[in-house]
Parts: sequence; structure tokens; C-alpha cells
Amino acid sequence: MSTIVAQHAVIDSRAEIAEDVEIGPFCVIGPHVKIGRGTRLENNVTVMGSVTIGEHNRIFPGVVIGGDPQDLSYRGEDAQVIIGDHNVIREAVTINRATTKEDGITSVGDHCYLMACSHVAHDCRVGDRVVMANGTLLGGHVHVNDNATLSGGVCVHHYTTIGSYSFISGVSRVLHDVPPYMLVEGMPARPRCINIVALKRNDFPPEVIAALSEAHRLLYRSKVGLDNAREILRANQQLVPAVNHLLSFVEIQQEGRHGRGREHRRAA
Repeated sequence: MSTIVAQHAVIDSRAEIAEDVEIGPFCVIGPHVKIGRGTRLENNVTVMGSVTIGEHNRIFPGVVIGGDPQDLSYRGEDAQVIIGDHNVIREAVTINRATTKEDGITSVGDHCYLMACSHVAHDCRVGDRVVMANGTLLGGHVHVNDNATLSGGVCVHHYTTIGSYSFISGVSRVLHDVPPYMLVEGMPARPRCINIVALKRNDFPPEVIAALSEAHRLLYRSKVGLDNAREILRANQQLVPAVNHLLSFVEIQQEGRHGRGREHRRAA
């Protein structure tokens, strides 16, 4: 199929637009933009700066991708946004270009669903199959690992890491790293239980779910400490790979500042 471009779209001649792309009316595409085949921009979408958008994405009205980072230290350095394949980016989502404080990339993986008015700030890394509900805001340098779900109105502090298969309840204030497999909630958000819905939907075996539940009890209910929890789980033959991943995540979190394992990067 050929590329379809609406009459009132404005596309710089230097932009690289693949076949089978649809660009609706009043979209504005800058000179350093690459858009993969099968991607559809509805209308009033703005893509500026160095941006690469993969294949078969659907981008809704009012989205702005590649705007300057909202960082007072930014002085126009070269940085970019990279978006993968098969994502849905709903109305008025903003995804900002990176700074040069890390590797100069803001990225979104594959098969993500970013709902209306959500924000991905500079230097964020959003993995695959991530859901961000309406009005959810990621501060700069946030890393969201695969299969995480953020409910509506969630605000995430910069340099926070959100673990895989975690769930953040609506209107939560996330100041600390969110461990994988956990459901967190509150102001500030704290682990309340394991995210059993995601674990079952993703075919985690019952014995693994039970081991993660016991790890949560030891760490966040009994509060026996990381080393003691590890030894108890080992004695109970529950130190499965998912539990090891959880304990390693918590260990890195505790080594960081303010409950964020990557907070030291700010000073760097």
C-alpha cells in the first residue's frame, strides 16, 4: 500500500516516511523524523526533533513527540526519542526528547498503551507491554520495566525504577522504586500485596506465585530484613528465579538514595 498524507499535513521533505503510513490533517512532521510502515497519525499530531517511530503504531490527536526536555539545564544538545512497534498513543500524550545526562535517548518499547494526557519525560525508558492510564506522569529518567501497569493520575518521581509485572493504583504518589510483581498504592505508594492478577494472566506457576507471596510477607509484613528473608525462602525451597529477581531489585533499591536505586545518577 502507498503512503496516505492528508492535504493539510505539513511534512518536511527530509523526513523519512515508510510505505503504508497514514498522516492525517494538520499533522506537523519535522526534518529529523523517521516513521515506520503501517503507522497511523490521526490528526493534529506534532513530531519534532530527532524521533524514530517504528511500525504499526497508532497515534491519536494532540500528541506531541520529541519536544525539548523540560529540564532547566538543557542547552539544545542533540538527543532523541525512539518508539518501537505496535503501540497505541492516545490523545494529548507528550513524549519529550532526552538530555545528555545519560545516553541521550527517551524510549518506548513495543505493544505499549499510553492513555490520554499521560507524559513521558526526558530520558525515560519505557519497556514492552506497559500500560499508562489517563493523566499518569513520569518524571525525568524514570525506567518502567516490561509488563508494568500504571493506573490513572499516577505521579512518578524522577530516577524511579518500576519493576516488571507491577501494578500502581490510581492517584498514587510514587517516590520510591516499585519492586517487580508487587501491587503498590498510596501517598507515598507502598507495596500492599503481590500483583496476583498479572501473575495469573501471564501463566506464572502456582508455586512461584506462592513463593512471591511469602517473599512479600517476609519483606513488607514481618519485616525480617533482606538477608533473613533470603535464608528463610532458601530453607523453604522457595528461592525460585522470580524471587531472586525480586530480592536483587530490593537490594539495589536499598543501596540507593531515598528508596531509589538509580538516584545516584543524578549527581553523576
